[in-house]
Amino acid sequence: MSRYSQNFALIDFSREIPAPVRQIEIPPPKRSSLPCPRLASDIMDPVQSQVDGKMYDSKSAIRAHYKQAGVIEVGNDPARHKPFQKPRVTRQDVKRSVEKAHARFNRGERNIFKGR
Repeated sequence: MSRYSQNFALIDFSREIPAPVRQIEIPPPKRSSLPCPRLASDIMDPVQSQVDGKMYDSKSAIRAHYKQAGVIEVGNDPARHKPFQKPRVTRQDVKRSVEKAHARFNRGERNIFKGR
């Protein structure tokens, strides 16, 4: 008879197995003193549609109107009109960066991310 069989024979199946006691206590969820979460309103001051000239006071209504007309709604951020300019990197800047990396390597530094 194997050891497993011997131990299995020692189990008393006539007793009811008690439910495990839950040891981890879950804290109650954090609740705000407000009765509901923040809601974003659909109501806005009336604006005139640039497509047909009608006035709209609902964000969803004017967006649906613009979508149906096939136009794109854009904001009034002046930075969007400014063309992107790729930053200029001079050969001197590249040379200086390579020299710094070479000096770090010669000092024995191998980690370029501080704190890791």
